[in-house]
Amino acid sequence: MFRWKENTDAGLRKKPRRGWRRAGFALLAVVGLVLASTLLNLFLESRERATVQPYGERVAVAGGSLNVVRNGQQGQAIVLLSGLGTPAPGLDFQPLVRELNGFDVTVVEGFGYGYSDAEAGPRSNENISNELHQALAMLKVPRPYVLAGHSIAGFYLLDYANRYRSEVAAVVGIDATIPKPGDGPVAEPEPGINWARALAATGLVRAVAAVAPAVVDPDSSAFTDDELTRMRMMSSWNFGNPAVADETARIANNAAALRGVTYPDDLPVLAFIADEGDDRTAEKVSAAEALLRNVTRHQVLPLQGGHYLHWKQAPRMADAIRGFLGTGG
Repeated sequence: MFRWKENTDAGLRKKPRRGWRRAGFALLAVVGLVLASTLLNLFLESRERATVQPYGERVAVAGGSLNVVRNGQQGQAIVLLSGLGTPAPGLDFQPLVRELNGFDVTVVEGFGYGYSDAEAGPRSNENISNELHQALAMLKVPRPYVLAGHSIAGFYLLDYANRYRSEVAAVVGIDATIPKPGDGPVAEPEPGINWARALAATGLVRAVAAVAPAVVDPDSSAFTDDELTRMRMMSSWNFGNPAVADETARIANNAAALRGVTYPDDLPVLAFIADEGDDRTAEKVSAAEALLRNVTRHQVLPLQGGHYLHWKQAPRMADAIRGFLGTGG
């Protein structure tokens, strides 16, 4: 009886050890798979960057180089700024750029976007506006130009128009973000682990783009196959990079810096609002009208579609821009 109990106790001691051993083997297998995937992703990205011809041209500004894409046409100059995290703005805007035939269109890819440098100083309104100003001056973009921006670029449109009023002919917002009112202080963002970049480095973003391209592809038939392929590729390159991570962390700070700021009274502003068929449309229209209350000539124009209006509504947007500017392009 005593011997049986002793053997039983020994068996119970062995079972936890076997469990820990199996868990250790499983952990090592997962670590091995992540390491292999990370190395494969690094190899594939290196090969892509070496073999795929970049689009646009690089322009040196304070802190690094920005990539810009121009359509090479004559006419009223229009400068396009992308929304937060858009991996390849020079491609993302192509449906609208093609419709703006007769305009001198320049897409400026900020730090962390497209083929621009992935690291930069703090992504404050001031820094982003000054970098844009330097790039446009280097390119000798004819003044005054129309400044147009999507989503979070609404912050930078508002900031830039007040810093460089004499250089801006008009502003066009594409479902542009409007700073919300508030009165409390906003702390500077604290450094932390960039989990988004870590996921991209393991190849997860690349795998999703390969297995389920609809997750990263624009919901539009207005893009060429080459544009879609490049955008999938660059989603993996740019997802969660340091500049975009810092810009994301500073959204509250940048909004606070624009409290009480309005567009100059005499600056024409056209605001496209994405009408997604829900209650938010009325809220966005109301917010836009409130922001533009002091602007002598403005138009708030809802268009049916998702947040990325320029993917599907490019023809209507181009017509509205021509009408608002009073030019045929």
